[in-house]
Amino acid sequence: MYQRPQPDIELTVPSLHRWNAVFWVLLGVVPPAIAVADAPGATRYPVLALLAVLALSYGAVGLFPGNPVLRPRPYLYVLVAGLGAMSYLLDGSAALFVVTLPHFWIYTPSARAAIALSGLAAGAVVAGNLVRQGWSGEFLTGNVVFTLVGYAVGLLAGLLMRRIAGDGEERARRLRAELEDARVRLADAHHRQGVADERERLAREIHDTLAQGLASIVALAEAARSGLATEPARSAKHLLAIENTARENLAEARVLVGAASAGGVTPGSVAAALRRTLDRFTEDTGIDVTAELPDVTCDQQTRIALLRCTQESLANVRKHAAASTVEVVLTERPYAVELEITDDGRGFVTEDSHGFGLNGMRKRLAELGGELDVTSSVGDGTRVLAMIPTGGQV
Repeated sequence: MYQRPQPDIELTVPSLHRWNAVFWVLLGVVPPAIAVADAPGATRYPVLALLAVLALSYGAVGLFPGNPVLRPRPYLYVLVAGLGAMSYLLDGSAALFVVTLPHFWIYTPSARAAIALSGLAAGAVVAGNLVRQGWSGEFLTGNVVFTLVGYAVGLLAGLLMRRIAGDGEERARRLRAELEDARVRLADAHHRQGVADERERLAREIHDTLAQGLASIVALAEAARSGLATEPARSAKHLLAIENTARENLAEARVLVGAASAGGVTPGSVAAALRRTLDRFTEDTGIDVTAELPDVTCDQQTRIALLRCTQESLANVRKHAAASTVEVVLTERPYAVELEITDDGRGFVTEDSHGFGLNGMRKRLAELGGELDVTSSVGDGTRVLAMIPTGGQV
């Protein structure tokens, strides 16, 4: 899947704050410190001390925003007082004020508060300059003009950034709402798919177990009824088979509602389960069955799948094939278990067969990573080969 290349530096809000801190130190703190390096001690020490206080205060708020000692709003008041004091000590600090303006927009919750506090800082800078120079009638000095112009530009830039940030938050809010809606719809789709899958699984189980058993009961009942007068012993045998089949169907029904072990196949040999199924088939139909059923090793799901495939294949032989013999071969490979069921019946055109039984077998095997191969032609019988991988299990 194509993905848009990501930039090397992602301009997030925290990264912008870090860059602002770097610029504030380099352009706001360092130049005054350098400017007073050769000044008399009466000027140098107060300026350096004041810069240290401002830097430490900014560091405390920026690095530890939740600290209980200095909160953002008190820090801004410290900043206002510091800018006014710096303007007095240096006879103007317009450059430091301009570089510091973003702080008033970063650490205030509203534009009104940012405008008021930055205006208060501008007034403090102008007042410090006037106190230092004294009132001489020349109010609009370079520092004053630069401070006022910087305040106006900062005001416009701050409002613009607040608007951009507000638009971004609104877009993020809409995106979160859309994502939540998509998540809900996806969860609903997963739920519906799960319900559909469970319904299909139950339909397949009912077809492979109860429906096959009921069909067998109907066929045995018809045979028993037709032989009541002429072959009572054979009819009695059919009635016994009906009873056994009904008991098995009852057990399968309990399985489907969770009252017995999953799949109705007790843990153990799959060969024994297949042998019982084949014996019952021969008893019910009279069709000769030859089988090679070694005691292979496989898990419960594989045993269930092999048994269901056998039951479905034998049901198809009973209903459609008109076969006289059936051969069943169970083979254990290094990579899989294979079950081959062959009959000598009338056969069919595989491309024209879209019955629920074959499709159900294919889906059941596919859930285990297996495959079903059906080979048949009219008049040549049918071969069903089921393969289920065992992951190298031997």
